[in-house]
Amino acid sequence: MRGRRVGRPGLLGTMGRTAVVAGTATAVSGRVARNQNAKAQEQADAQAAEQQAAAPPPPPAAPAPPPADDLISQLERLGSLHAQGLLTDEEFAAAKGSLLP
Repeated sequence: MRGRRVGRPGLLGTMGRTAVVAGTATAVSGRVARNQNAKAQEQADAQAAEQQAAAPPPPPAAPAPPPADDLISQLERLGSLHAQGLLTDEEFAAAKGSLLP
């Protein structure tokens, strides 16, 4: 009976079994890693969708027009600066235009 051993496997049998075990372990660990990555990606996508679904903040409101008393005092101050010669006619007109609607 030459060529076939009975009992413990030979060197090639041990190497073959080791290769199968290592290959199986690699495949399983790869599958576990892919599943974990997929779950993490799903959670990240869900959080992003939740944030996008949240109502966006309202746009900033247009500045309220100044109260009439404040507008009058600002126009009087501009008139005073213009009368003193501190504002040119163009500067006075531009400032007055920015105050009036």
